[in-house]
Amino acid sequence: MTETLIEVRNVTKMFGSYLAVDNLSLNVQRGEIVVLLGQTGAGKSTVLNLIMGTTSPNQGTVRVAGVDPYNSFKALKGRLSVSFQTDRLLPWRTAVENAELGLLILGKPKSEARKTAREWLRRVRLDDADDKYVHELSGGMRQRVSLARALAIDPEIVFLDESFSQLDHVTSRALRRDFYQIARELRKTCLLITHRIDDALEMADRAIVLSSPARIALEVGIDETARADPARIAELHAQIAAAMGGEGDDDEH
Repeated sequence: MTETLIEVRNVTKMFGSYLAVDNLSLNVQRGEIVVLLGQTGAGKSTVLNLIMGTTSPNQGTVRVAGVDPYNSFKALKGRLSVSFQTDRLLPWRTAVENAELGLLILGKPKSEARKTAREWLRRVRLDDADDKYVHELSGGMRQRVSLARALAIDPEIVFLDESFSQLDHVTSRALRRDFYQIARELRKTCLLITHRIDDALEMADRAIVLSSPARIALEVGIDETARADPARIAELHAQIAAAMGGEGDDDEH
């Protein structure tokens, strides 16, 4: 039996007279990877902020793990984590010191936090970077530290907000592959925000394209059978690109 971890029901969000989200309904099941795509200004980040509880809807309801994320923010402490487009690492801390930060905030003992952080740096393929400072790391390495920090707290739900978009093709593809393998292995529930169609084609169980203001323009399922079929992937790419108005920005397409 599936369990809904994220539920957005008939949500409308306005900023003054600007309509950002228009009667949007969507859900994410436990262990599912869902990717939200859309043109610039389609409201993707607003939807993410509603789900993370950093803003509240004007109408409708949002539930994450059964609670209202805005009104019950503390109830979700340690159960959610996020990795952003920019790595948001602290430059005066080493890679391992950045990776352990979430654990320390949650009150884990220093020795336990350090051990867990080192393990996660290894899992994201940064075996020899523990004691390097941010300026000594490449863009891809910094983004891996950001992912290690997000995953180290063992969250139920992981949010990725354009986490691969500033990386070059080779680095982006490698990082997507590694994150996907970890998410599948640990059955993490993931919601990804992106404008890059390849992110969805390579990782998503479902890709949801938002039009502007945020409402669902297209929803497609993507399984491993589809991923193994170049013709099907090309068809899905064309469908998503059309729904996005031709604004999809990809590594290869």
